[in-house]
Amino acid sequence: MSDGLLLGIDIGTSSSKGVLVDPQGRVLARASRPHATSTPHPGWVEHDAESVWWRDFLALARELAAAADGHRLAGLAVSGIGPVLLPATANGGPLRPAILYGVDTRATREIEELTAELGAEEILARGGTPLSSQAVGPKWRWLARNEPAVCERAELFLMASSYLVYRLTGEYVLDHHSASQCDPMYDLRAAEWATDWAERTAPGVPLPRLAWPTEVAGAVTAEAAAETGLPQGLPVTAGTVDAWAEAASVGVTDPGDTMVMYGTTMFLIQVLSDPRPHPGLWTTRGTVPGTYSLAAGMATSGAITDWLRTLLGGDFAGLVAGAASVPPGSRGLLLLPYFAGERTPLFDADARGVLAGLTTAHGPGELYRAALEGIAYGVRHNLEVMGSAGGTAGRLVAVGGGVQGGLWTQIVTDVTGAEQQVPAETVGAAFGDAFLAAVATGMDPDITEWNPLARTVRPDPRRTETYHEFYARYRELYPATADIAHFLAAQQHRSQPL
Repeated sequence: MSDGLLLGIDIGTSSSKGVLVDPQGRVLARASRPHATSTPHPGWVEHDAESVWWRDFLALARELAAAADGHRLAGLAVSGIGPVLLPATANGGPLRPAILYGVDTRATREIEELTAELGAEEILARGGTPLSSQAVGPKWRWLARNEPAVCERAELFLMASSYLVYRLTGEYVLDHHSASQCDPMYDLRAAEWATDWAERTAPGVPLPRLAWPTEVAGAVTAEAAAETGLPQGLPVTAGTVDAWAEAASVGVTDPGDTMVMYGTTMFLIQVLSDPRPHPGLWTTRGTVPGTYSLAAGMATSGAITDWLRTLLGGDFAGLVAGAASVPPGSRGLLLLPYFAGERTPLFDADARGVLAGLTTAHGPGELYRAALEGIAYGVRHNLEVMGSAGGTAGRLVAVGGGVQGGLWTQIVTDVTGAEQQVPAETVGAAFGDAFLAAVATGMDPDITEWNPLARTVRPDPRRTETYHEFYARYRELYPATADIAHFLAAQQHRSQPL
């Protein structure tokens, strides 16, 4: 068995986090750096790869390497937001800011075009997922149409994790899971690039070789070692999308296991033994060969709570305390959490947030609780669609920053009527990265020993009954207001023309 310490570093939407872990899974050091997204136009969400991804990585790597205090580093794994689109030159130099995942909705026209050209049923059968704002292919076509000079110079197609791997090792590689979200450029069952469709969406762009997140992609070069403080020759895995690293961190590995990730966006991953495409979900490859995932993602969750905190001028502790004192149903408030459109299961980039029932008697506590409840209704909606796709939810495992404090997880449990397991370590993707690095370097770790169960959140039948009534109205509210939301979204687009 290998020994030595393991590094895991994750680039998230609003912060980057890293951990230093020993072979038994004990976290020896943690580090984080906040950052912001850029929204230069309505519907655009971007990151600057140099000033966000690489700067954060350098800071975290140096801090954590110093915390190793001379002990040998055995492996490094990275993860990041995805799927994203970063066109780059052959030396890894970004040609523009990275276009982020489904929260970036600029390619609506291209989604419609490619769906018409390739066929909705054919796309679902081959790639497992309908084209939506999450898909990379339409964003490549948007780039070719609107920034042709960038496309002409593009020699690399990178994501957050593969960008870091390239900077560290010089290896142009993308993991199978991330590739399976590059619709319509990947063949799900064949586990290889759909080269004919890739050429139609990103003509002339060389595609990276494919590997699994549990495989070593390369080693830290002398140049990268000098810049990062990491040892030359340190094995680096292929990396993956942050949510799947987060699932690995809590042992969501068996068919039916379902992760509920509480972050800037809410994300759900259910493990499958075979692909089950559904038009309202994403079907992807898993982190290891032979596994698949049903995935669901809401466009906003923690982003709404942070927006409310800023708007109301309070702090999270005060808002949570106020919300905890409010009864289920927020004294007659109902919120649609579609503040940046919605991803699954609606795939409606022009959906908008709705707060129904508001009176002058409502205060910050009611508003904050209504937000948590609205997100919980969205979780229930997605779980129900997973069930209709043939998925069977076994364990629900909660992870992410929103798990802290307990109120949010309790509300989700009460709304869904399903228990949630909360592991001892909820730092998330960075911890999962360290685990994947341990696997890749031959340590044969046991995630149940690395991250044992800490507590179980159980539903209160009385609250569940109350929420059942509110959930029925929640499901009615979107179709009842969709035309109005779309009209308002059109006005927002016109108010700031591209």
